Amino acid sequence: MADKDKDKQYKYRQEIQQMMYVSGETGEPSVETTSIIEDIVRQQVISMLKNCTELAARRGSRSITINDLIFQIRDDAPKVSRLRTFLSWKDVRKNVKDSEDKGGDADIGAAGEDPSAAAGIVPGAGPVDDAAKKNKKAKVGLPWEPSSFYAVEVPEREDEEDEEEEEMNYITLQRLRKADERTKAMTKEEYVTWSEFRQASFTYRKGKRFREWAGFGQVTDSKPSDDIVDILGFLTFEMVQSITEEALKIKDHEDLLRTGEAGPTKKRKLPKGLFDPPGEGRTPVEPRHIHEAFRRLQDPSKKKRAMLNGTRLPPKTDLLII
Repeated sequence: MADKDKDKQYKYRQEIQQMMYVSGETGEPSVETTSIIEDIVRQQVISMLKNCTELAARRGSRSITINDLIFQIRDDAPKVSRLRTFLSWKDVRKNVKDSEDKGGDADIGAAGEDPSAAAGIVPGAGPVDDAAKKNKKAKVGLPWEPSSFYAVEVPEREDEEDEEEEEMNYITLQRLRKADERTKAMTKEEYVTWSEFRQASFTYRKGKRFREWAGFGQVTDSKPSDDIVDILGFLTFEMVQSITEEALKIKDHEDLLRTGEAGPTKKRKLPKGLFDPPGEGRTPVEPRHIHEAFRRLQDPSKKKRAMLNGTRLPPKTDLLII
């Protein structure tokens, strides 16, 4: 009975598998592996919501805002920059959709929850008009930034690009380069599957499930706005991506030490199911790789690269917030 209750709390196995695949995993991860990742992500979300509730209480409010949420990742400048771009694109899509003049023909497409797509690289998107481009470039102001202290803001030069955006673009381009290397040899059917997996999300069309899973109504009394849910969808995708990428590095290093050959040994085609069965020289990451990846991402020098702070992973799969 206890095992059955425990299984019910894991609601995102398929989505996590798909996110892991997009992040470089080619084998089918075990239930234990995806459960550990789901535990980590869920407790990160709960921790953020608790911190947001405390910030709101200091203002005398019971409602959390998107600024409360973004404040949790304020030290990770590239991630904040990617999130701002994500919100800008979300606003662009909303404005275009609501415009009577543009109608359906001007829809620029949905970026899904993949941070690469959310950062403005939208596969299959139609042309963006001048107003959309201008809207995209508009920055999301944050109250703790020096620019918010002044009534008049100095306009930016068109050719000016701050360090945050440069680093954001570098990380995005690196991920896109890896994706390009991986997909250029795919068949049409394989690429269609890969593209579908890029849209995997904890939140998209899963609002009720996500609110229950994240503890809204228990962790916080605040009713989440659509923007808050969308931001959490963006961040949870990045969490899974960061953990998977780090776990794959650990596993590839192990493979290199053991056999002198790391990574996939040959091109393999997608089967009828979600993933290939483990092939020669390529097995899925294991729970111990996830544990070690999580430990490494707690390192202060890497905290800015992954929003995986404030929790500790005990020897087994049970997690505790500290």
